[in-house]
Amino acid sequence: MIVSFSVSNFRSFSSEETFSLVASNRLSGRHEEHAIPIPDSTERVLRTAVLYGANGAGKSNLFKALLFVRGLVLNTRRKSGGTGREVFRFVAQANEPSCFDLQFIVEDKLYRFGFKVDDQRIVEEWLVRITGGREKTLYERITDQHGEVTIDASGILDAGKKLGALAIIGGPQNQSFLATLIATLDPLEFGSELGAIISWFSRSLRLIAPAPKQTISSLGRELARNSDLLKFAGEFLKSSSTGVDHLKILKKEVSEDELRASLSESAIARLLASVDEGGTARVPFGSGSELLIERVHGDHFYLLRVQAAHENASGDVVPLELSDESDGTKRLLQLVPALHHLRRDTGVYFIDEIDRSLHPMLVRNCLEFFLKSCVGSQRQLIMTTHESSLLDQDLLRRDEIWFAEKDSGGATHLYSLMDFKVRNDLEIRKHYLQGRFGAVPFLGDPSRLPLERDQPG
Repeated sequence: MIVSFSVSNFRSFSSEETFSLVASNRLSGRHEEHAIPIPDSTERVLRTAVLYGANGAGKSNLFKALLFVRGLVLNTRRKSGGTGREVFRFVAQANEPSCFDLQFIVEDKLYRFGFKVDDQRIVEEWLVRITGGREKTLYERITDQHGEVTIDASGILDAGKKLGALAIIGGPQNQSFLATLIATLDPLEFGSELGAIISWFSRSLRLIAPAPKQTISSLGRELARNSDLLKFAGEFLKSSSTGVDHLKILKKEVSEDELRASLSESAIARLLASVDEGGTARVPFGSGSELLIERVHGDHFYLLRVQAAHENASGDVVPLELSDESDGTKRLLQLVPALHHLRRDTGVYFIDEIDRSLHPMLVRNCLEFFLKSCVGSQRQLIMTTHESSLLDQDLLRRDEIWFAEKDSGGATHLYSLMDFKVRNDLEIRKHYLQGRFGAVPFLGDPSRLPLERDQPG
């Protein structure tokens, strides 16, 4: 679970801003089940947070900052490729390092991972375990102006000789130490603690962006191999009044000759080369389909398609391709795996613009489902949205509601509803729309906009 996330000099963030999910002690008795204890601490962490703001206020930049952190942890980089950071451009100090600091819980332990980065190198990087308010540094890395990397890994040397040797080598200046571990060592050589942290970043931290086009062909793989998810997805869509009665998977074997009608010989050769003997792979293929490649007892190709079954007025089942479904149904289907996963397992889902293409009642339905059905430790749902119907104290705690607003210099600032004096019975949605809490667009007078001139007849 994420406990807090701080960022500075990245996109619309100038000075350091912190998004904290530490539960306020001032809300004792309000939705107590929304928070769970932080290990070795008297404080608790929230399972839910909702971030509001006007268009262009920087809500999505918090999402992108976390996406940048996750990418730096997991991905290798070309030595001459730089770091890929995006600085805040509206100040003279744009060349200063960007800084990221993330506190999170893995397997009942609290950690802090962070780094300072410029355009070419990771200037500093650290990983700390926090126990009872005390910090133990697992490793700390510094890169000097000449690109020389020095790592103090005294906190993890018991993980093995290979890891210690790698710490001496250091790795590329623009690549994190964790990414270097992933690229160099076998997972069994990470050690249990680093292995759990890397697994959290790669498997438990899920970041769902609003796709420009509602493409969901990649979901076919999950639905095809997980009958429980397939059943849950169909039932959830049906209960959400989408008109879908259930989902079904179609799997059809195609010959190489049939495949050549759509792909070139070189494309087919590249696909086969990407799959080891005895293995399988899936790639998007056409609208709403996946191509499944199996190299077991020869080369086999299958087309996977997901269809949504509807009932007509006569009670007959009419199948539709998912590409024919509404954008709202497809967006809802993108969110279903998160709800299904969080019912059964731990994880963090950060969904940017959850209300994209969704009716307000469906947005609320998703949040209510999580709060009621995904009860338990280390399950967390964070979202950015414009949907004001969630601003309800019967649904959320005040410390779960956050706002993003830009100042006159174009910098984003984050703040919580806890920063305001709010009664427990206050209708916060109404006051938000009236601008009491900020984070809403301030519109000019439309009557003063220039009118289009009449063209000569």
